[in-house]
Amino acid sequence: MASLAGIPDQPGEWVLLSYRLPREPSGPRTAVWRKLRKLGVAQISDGLVALPAGPRTREQLEWLSEEVIDSGGTAIIWLATPGSRAQEHQLALAMAEARADEYGALIGAAEAAAESPVPAAAVRRLRNELRAIQRRDYFPPAERDLAEAAVQTLSSGSPPGGADARRRRANRAAP
Repeated sequence: MASLAGIPDQPGEWVLLSYRLPREPSGPRTAVWRKLRKLGVAQISDGLVALPAGPRTREQLEWLSEEVIDSGGTAIIWLATPGSRAQEHQLALAMAEARADEYGALIGAAEAAAESPVPAAAVRRLRNELRAIQRRDYFPPAERDLAEAAVQTLSSGSPPGGADARRRRANRAAP
């Protein structure tokens, strides 16, 4: 389970996108959904997503808002502060757990790749996947460091195994 450290005592500001798209054609709905997933948004409810406020995240959601409107839908950008620290913590924890799952899958892929001759293309693909996850990682879980180490080990050609690999596998298996 992911944990959050270094989060301020008071809730911070978040940028929200409220949107609605026509059911048909389904192409724009799918494109928006994929882009939201790529950004790592917190899904608050149907048609309402959030990211920690910042110039980059606000701009990204503004671009998506324009895409929704261009596709015949409606979209509004909101800046908001959660009502309590507990509510913000719940959003951040859900986002951190989603990234922890992604990092866990990446660690597994790196360990599987390390058990056979690793083509340079596989290492490159895993590095790119790691960077993509990091771009949407607003509340880094401990698995981030483990994923970085797994990809680095694979890149350097060091043998997999050892105490570090056993510890990573044990951490992923723990409830």
